[in-house]
Amino acid sequence: MRRFEQVRRPHPLQGDGRILDGITTERSQLAVLRNRADFVIDTSNLNVHDLAREVRATITSDTADTLRINVISFGFKYGVPLDADHVADMRFLKNPYWIDELRHLTGRDAPVSDYVLSLPGAQTFIDRYIDALMPVFDGYLHEEKRYATVAIGCTGGKHRSVAVSEEIGKRLRDRGFRVTVSARDLGKE
Repeated sequence: MRRFEQVRRPHPLQGDGRILDGITTERSQLAVLRNRADFVIDTSNLNVHDLAREVRATITSDTADTLRINVISFGFKYGVPLDADHVADMRFLKNPYWIDELRHLTGRDAPVSDYVLSLPGAQTFIDRYIDALMPVFDGYLHEEKRYATVAIGCTGGKHRSVAVSEEIGKRLRDRGFRVTVSARDLGKE
């Protein structure tokens, strides 16, 4: 009753009657199915998130909550990814582009990655950023959000953002998350 009153819509089976008439008709029509059911979930006091948890607990043997995280590097000059839930800016780190022997490489190459990750502030940022994301990810799981996109940007999306994205992905995997890492703007000029 409360659910239909809250949304201010008629029950599909109430016809010209009251909401209670529609609920009674629905229960009557579904009685055969209810009697054959292996599980019955009373949704009277469940919100949509509680219902999702209840259904998942009822039909699956895997009770582990999982969050799929996509870590994507990008170049700000190409725009911020539209699907980003979180955006971090690596332009505070020295740019390897200005070092001739690193310019032609990417953040996936060891010389660039080693350079970027050894810069003052890089490790501190990564440690603190991941620590800051942990309560957010816990909240996502509690609210039944199963996907998150973390976007890491630098100027062109080739050096700093790529190296930091790879490291963040590795550390999140080490914490048990399912992570994919991609470099959106790698190869663009």
